[in-house]
Amino acid sequence: MSMFDGPQPMVLACSDADHECRAVAGWISDRLKEGYAPREVGIFVMSEAELKRARAAAKAAGVCSVELSEKIEVAGGAVAISTMHFAKGLEFRSVVVMACDDEVISQSERIESVADDSDLKEVYNTERHLLYVAWTRARDHLLVTGVSPVSEFVDDFLKGS
Repeated sequence: MSMFDGPQPMVLACSDADHECRAVAGWISDRLKEGYAPREVGIFVMSEAELKRARAAAKAAGVCSVELSEKIEVAGGAVAISTMHFAKGLEFRSVVVMACDDEVISQSERIESVADDSDLKEVYNTERHLLYVAWTRARDHLLVTGVSPVSEFVDDFLKGS
């Protein structure tokens, strides 16, 4: 049991986005072979800029996917793909949190645009919270991936678990 009251995460630091895509596709295929339905699998990324990585992984796994939004919900035969912002309140048996690269979490552009230390702390807290919410959507399995080096926030959570 971990600090966030869910499955112990499996963390994979990948050499590049192709490696990450193949690894996530294999992991999703393994869950489906174990009898999980596509709708019981969720893939979360930090922002819309990383959605293409999630789409590529679902496609490589040979599964249909649906991108969640305020208007679109989980579909029967599809893996759910979403930014972490839409994760709250959802639950999946298996969750992949992708693109946890150091350059993505925390986002360089956001940090560089911060004017003072209190704003910087707010940016870090927001991104940590989003990551926490995404991780806690998993009921049975959690895979966290990123292109190496992965975000320091991943290590922070693992040390706390």
